[in-house]
Amino acid sequence: MSEPRWLDEDEASAWRNLVRVLMLLPAALDRQLREEAGVPHPYYQILAHLSDRPDHAIRMTDLARLVGTTSSRLSHAVASLEQRDWVRREACPTDKRGQICRLTDTGMAVLVAAAPGHVEEVRRLVFDRLSPDEVAQLSTLTAKLMPDLSADGHHLNPRPSTPSKGCD
Repeated sequence: MSEPRWLDEDEASAWRNLVRVLMLLPAALDRQLREEAGVPHPYYQILAHLSDRPDHAIRMTDLARLVGTTSSRLSHAVASLEQRDWVRREACPTDKRGQICRLTDTGMAVLVAAAPGHVEEVRRLVFDRLSPDEVAQLSTLTAKLMPDLSADGHHLNPRPSTPSKGCD
């Protein structure tokens, strides 16, 4: 067995910083959303992704990829969102096994109310600390890391799917 390719000092420092950001940033965003809007960060992400889609709807498997979770975990989250009347599930008209998740008017209102505080917190914690060049670098770096991070091998930004265009 060959010797591991150990991280050098600069790589180890960068890695530790990245791990801390990945651990602390979601917790900080979740705290802000829960305190100010009563919405957990994972639920906010689901609502936000739905709001960006045509007809505010997307196939459940595509939504799971977008939010970076498993279909099972997404199903549990969507069930909770359905109880709050923030989303509803619908049968896919072209695939009896598929389901569409659709943002309701109530869910959109929750998102609209939560978004200003959330974006201010994102700006405060991330973008206010970076120059425009650093924002471009961050975008480039994260785009390089994304393709290999999906557990199922699918790209994390699937093409939009809407009920009217099929559910494949």
